[in-house]
Amino acid sequence: MNIAFLPIDNRPVCYTMPKIIAGIDNDIELFIPDREFLGDLNNIAKTDKLFDWLENLPNQDAIIISLDTLIYGGLIPSRRGKETLSELKIRLEKLKKILKNKHAKVYAFSSIMRISNNNYNEEEKEYWAQYGKKIFEYSYNLDKNGEAQTDVPSEIIEDYLNTRKRNFEVNKIYLEWQKEGLFETMVFSKDDCAQFGLNVKEAKELEAFGGYTKTGADEIPLSLLSRAINKKLKIYPVFSEPEYKNLISNYEDVSVENSVKGQIELAGCEISTNENDADLILYVNNFIDHQGEIVMKTDTKNFYGEFKIPQKPYMIADVRFVNGADNAFVKALFKNNIDDKNFYGYSAWNTTANTLGSLICGAKFKYCAKNYNKENFNKLQVTRFLDDWAYQANVRQMLLKPDINELTLLMKEFEPMVENILNSKIDVKYSYPWNRLFEVEIWI
Repeated sequence: MNIAFLPIDNRPVCYTMPKIIAGIDNDIELFIPDREFLGDLNNIAKTDKLFDWLENLPNQDAIIISLDTLIYGGLIPSRRGKETLSELKIRLEKLKKILKNKHAKVYAFSSIMRISNNNYNEEEKEYWAQYGKKIFEYSYNLDKNGEAQTDVPSEIIEDYLNTRKRNFEVNKIYLEWQKEGLFETMVFSKDDCAQFGLNVKEAKELEAFGGYTKTGADEIPLSLLSRAINKKLKIYPVFSEPEYKNLISNYEDVSVENSVKGQIELAGCEISTNENDADLILYVNNFIDHQGEIVMKTDTKNFYGEFKIPQKPYMIADVRFVNGADNAFVKALFKNNIDDKNFYGYSAWNTTANTLGSLICGAKFKYCAKNYNKENFNKLQVTRFLDDWAYQANVRQMLLKPDINELTLLMKEFEPMVENILNSKIDVKYSYPWNRLFEVEIWI
């Protein structure tokens, strides 16, 4: 099977992870553009190069495409870019022509522009450093009450609203393409959601027009990659705290239970209500009262008791904390013997949606593999344990700035434990792909 995959940007979770996951089945050939063509924190994607790559692809069975990458130059440029709608329509028409000529199933996603509730402009326009929280409040109240007052300068509010309107018009164009049958699946992503906001309002309008919206962002291309594998696995969710599965995760607008259901369905799988009838068990280490966040020093009640390995194929979504593992759960997990036969993956990557989408993708590829590559499955697990647990939940908290030497030294303590649990010798190196502490790249 040939699958073309156009990532959001060049981060390892967007670029390297899909390559490793696709490599779990030697019968899958993944076509992905050169990494240097994709955008990063400060540089937009080389869209001309990407259009050439897409146009010159050999015959494909499926194309997974992050539309923001081609039209805006990336997810971050979609919020920062100054192009007019007329300028963007030139790219849109070019893209439509290419996709119509490909005769492949197209799985696409586009973001609904997020509204961050902070004064932090690393991924936003410059004025977010001073007015970010106030713009969030303005958006929240405008959606909730139909009107809002703010002391943010009128020219900034006007610029913000114009950017939103431009992106919303682009998304409505994708809806027309969907009605014309251009897409096998088209998803509009809701990133960093709250109960109210102009992003929530836009999502409802898109839904009213027939659009399919989904909470999350970075994991959605992986969920679509799962969907391209046309087999409906039955997945049975089990929650560590079943009485709290109705709680809403940080940066999301749906309950943990509904996030689980939504990610299973988007991956082209079915929710099973009977463990004995299921192909895979999805164990969810969910939170009590509220989700913790290690970096923001928001604590929550850790996992307690024992974790017993299920007697049939299983995977583990560790979502008790945002952006990092629950150390107490990992400790309980590591008391068990993990065998390759029934273990289908662990993840604690960033948000609940990020964790679930990436986890299910890797598990589905392993389960459906016609020519299983154990080495690549192990690479995926080494990456998740070293990143989500060792780095995000532990080492990151010891660092003040990106320092490869210090990082490498601190990670040495955790590597033997990962080797032991996976029964696999590992040789790794580390880097900071965006020169910040938020993400680390693990080279295996």
